[in-house]
Amino acid sequence: MTISYLRTGGVMPPAMLLHGLMGSGAGWTPVARLLDAELDVVMPDARGHGRSNAPASGYRYLDLAADVAALVQELGLSHLVLIGHSMGAMTAALTATQIGRLLRGLVLIDPTFLSSERQLEVYESDVAEQHSHALNLGKSALLEDALTRHTHRSREVVELQVEARLNTSPAALDILRPPNPPYRELVSALEVPTLLVIGDKPVVTPDMATELCKLNPRLRVDQIDDAGHGLPFDQPERLAQTILTLRAGPAHRRLRTRHPRSGRSPVY
Repeated sequence: MTISYLRTGGVMPPAMLLHGLMGSGAGWTPVARLLDAELDVVMPDARGHGRSNAPASGYRYLDLAADVAALVQELGLSHLVLIGHSMGAMTAALTATQIGRLLRGLVLIDPTFLSSERQLEVYESDVAEQHSHALNLGKSALLEDALTRHTHRSREVVELQVEARLNTSPAALDILRPPNPPYRELVSALEVPTLLVIGDKPVVTPDMATELCKLNPRLRVDQIDDAGHGLPFDQPERLAQTILTLRAGPAHRRLRTRHPRSGRSPVY
């Protein structure tokens, strides 16, 4: 495997940002821009995404976590904050159970913590078919559609998302095939300070978040207003501020009940 990544550099503590399905390292650009004064930000493309290799198979969470662990070792990173969104958050949680000694913190942004029934429902949906259709449409049509649907997102963010989707191999959608790693076991096994961030209509509901906090006292939760599952794209400024609080003091919870916005939020 060859993993492509972007890096802001600088003599600062490192942070690695893992994107979701049909995303890319470049998709983190607005968030990274807000973090790079305090962190050396590394933004890899997962296998099958962006400029990384796209093998015909090997798209399980164990494969993605192995790629991340190998990149951390290759770059010689330690005292790392590992940050992931959606698919990237599940990958980050799994990676943390393997290389926890190299981490100083973990941020999970609405991870794909799904029940067995929900995993099967997503797998049997038309996500793969929609992706194939999107690839056939081309960039101009996709951009016009995305700008219409996501009027609250900046044009920069939308353009980055469209570019990432066009550079996602159809093979990468095999990550949707059940089963996912058992998320309760993963959370229970985490040995580093962990921040779970959710929006208004999250995959990880407030009730689930409360349950997870009971499984591991190292976990704290923050809920950001006016953000769907695509939290890094909806609220990059507030997300960056929240990430930087991971270094502040002992773990605590800030879980608030919010009225969800109307409309659908994709699972990935």
